Amino acid sequence: MLRVIITAAVIAGVIGGLFASLAQSVRVVPLILEAETYETDTGAADHDDDHGGAEDAWAPETMGQRLAATIGANLLAGVGFALLLTAGLALRGDADWYRGLLWGLAGFATFSLAPAVGLPPEIPGAETADLAARQLWWVGTAAATGAGLALILLTRQPSWVVLGALLIVIPHLVGAPTPDHHDGSAPEALAHAFVVATIVTNFLFWIVLGSSAGYYFKRFAGAD
Repeated sequence: MLRVIITAAVIAGVIGGLFASLAQSVRVVPLILEAETYETDTGAADHDDDHGGAEDAWAPETMGQRLAATIGANLLAGVGFALLLTAGLALRGDADWYRGLLWGLAGFATFSLAPAVGLPPEIPGAETADLAARQLWWVGTAAATGAGLALILLTRQPSWVVLGALLIVIPHLVGAPTPDHHDGSAPEALAHAFVVATIVTNFLFWIVLGSSAGYYFKRFAGAD
């Protein structure tokens, strides 16, 4: 079974990662490139100083490097998330593309939608809160949302459902860390378009990833 989980996850992760890279190139990447035109050397330096950035931090210098970095990151994320999905499908004991799709939607809600409510995707040049605080809130929100959805969807006892709903809400009651001021180099309309484009792209990514994971898990489990 472990071989089935890993094989299905790798194939689904590659499919999802390549799809995400293609989808990002349609809208997300052009918005990033446009936002970068609003950044000045002075503004970028001030941003690094305020947030502990290092002057020698690596950044893509060419479109080829940017494309390679994007695809590499998406492939790693795709395989990693697909492993979670196929492991969940294996524990449930049944899988097909439709059940995988449902798990993908749950993954989108857990890792993309819920964190984005408090910490929307950030366009280059946006002012942000402390990185460690944002990462801690993101991890806590994803964990609470995932656990909450599991209690709601996988149990039938009203008390567990109520607890699950509370887990989903608590991180947002606590509130995400916010910057001292909300100025940014990019126009507000551009930042809003970036948030929408990123969330839509993530939604499509999770649909493709989940359905692929379910399909290939069933295929290889049946042949095992």
